[in-house]
Amino acid sequence: MEKAKTIAVNIAVTALIAIILIWGNTWYRQWSQFNQGEAALSRGDYVAAIAGYEAAIHMYTPGSSMVERSAGKLWEIGELQEQRGDRELALVAYRALRSSFYATWGLTSPGKGWIARCDEKIARLVKLQGEAGVQKR
Repeated sequence: MEKAKTIAVNIAVTALIAIILIWGNTWYRQWSQFNQGEAALSRGDYVAAIAGYEAAIHMYTPGSSMVERSAGKLWEIGELQEQRGDRELALVAYRALRSSFYATWGLTSPGKGWIARCDEKIARLVKLQGEAGVQKR
């Protein structure tokens, strides 16, 4: 009986250590991707910034502020590009934000609010692009 208890404790400790290591690795990669997005944004490289923030969301860890910060940055890039008249890049940002949260779904479904907001923006921008295409003919 004592041997079974020792084995159970060892298994539990090993599992806990594994979970902590996986969480730590994922959090570090998330932080790294967010910082790459920040560096790209400061250079004005919006495509690379979108990629960094999108990857940070893909490294989803519950309770991490990086997810919301990355989502906010993607939204800001989308809105900035809309204001500048670059609908294509705005769509890239909104679609990256939406697809990032779809990719994180598992036991939980984070980002439902962001997905709904992106769906509205994407639908409006696609409609505007269609109208612009018709006017060019």
